[in-house]
Amino acid sequence: MFIIAGLGNPGLKYAGTRHNVGFGAIDVLAEKYGIGVDTKKHKALMGKGIIEGQKVVLLKPQTYMNLSGESIRGAVDYYKLSAEEILVIYDDVNLDVGRLRIREKGSAGGHNGMKNIIACLESDEFPRIRVGVGNKPPRMDLADYVLGRFPEEELPDVRESIKEAAQAAVLVVNGQIEAAMNQFNGKKK
Repeated sequence: MFIIAGLGNPGLKYAGTRHNVGFGAIDVLAEKYGIGVDTKKHKALMGKGIIEGQKVVLLKPQTYMNLSGESIRGAVDYYKLSAEEILVIYDDVNLDVGRLRIREKGSAGGHNGMKNIIACLESDEFPRIRVGVGNKPPRMDLADYVLGRFPEEELPDVRESIKEAAQAAVLVVNGQIEAAMNQFNGKKK
């Protein structure tokens, strides 16, 4: 079994914001594989299903971004999984819009949601897919930027990168992280 957690903030107020690209990838997977992500459990909206023969739990933490680890830790404990059986999809301001970066493990890279996950799991040994949302303009508050929406001209690249993050997730949960990295890392738009 694999937990695929897409990070974001709950509620309509945050729908479509830069911080919610992880939720977007979960929505793509849920639709493609017919998994209802509508059960409230582990401080999340979740759904169980099968993706390409692999049992998965799709998770959208409802704790708000900076406490995402509480939700993921609850699910990990319940299903008795190791850190390597978790995949986290989230936004990255250090990547251009439309770019992905897939890693087997690593630091939080300044992302508060990831800091909380690493602290709650007491490990950074889990795969992750970072979805580029572009760097904030000078003198703009980072929180305002990530809680803002994409300009119209960036939406096609954003939608494509969210679909690609979902495609990469399928490879990762089926033990093909190298293939996912080769296919999607550094891909130019």
